[in-house]
Amino acid sequence: MNRLTIIGNLTRDPEQRTTPSGATVCSFTVAVNRRGRRDAQAGQPEADFFRVSAWNQLGDNCARYLAKGRKVAVVGPVSVHTYQGSDGQTRASLEVMANDVEFLSSRSEMEGDGGYAAPAASSAPAAETPSAGFTAVETDELPF
Repeated sequence: MNRLTIIGNLTRDPEQRTTPSGATVCSFTVAVNRRGRRDAQAGQPEADFFRVSAWNQLGDNCARYLAKGRKVAVVGPVSVHTYQGSDGQTRASLEVMANDVEFLSSRSEMEGDGGYAAPAASSAPAAETPSAGFTAVETDELPF
């Protein structure tokens, strides 16, 4: 089974294009930090970079709501492509064909850029503290 799950941040804004057959594809790159490993010179976490392709409706949503720096989770098969770098070295590129993309940036981060519009308020009871994000539940209502 070839299924990869990555969580990271977009390195640049997504690019959307249409194939000659009319299908849309959105391409972007996700940087995934390695835990506990830091670049000795810059003190930054080491990262792996994955090219991602999202097709059709999923690609349309990615192009509409994602932007550089946004955090995403991507699930899909991965493939490796090799190429010759400008220095003559053989390099490898990892590409994920997205089956699922979860937008993980908070709404406040996304609304500041105008990239995400929050849904209309629901009729569900609000939490006592708006920043908590939870709804109060009476313990008598719990099934256990």
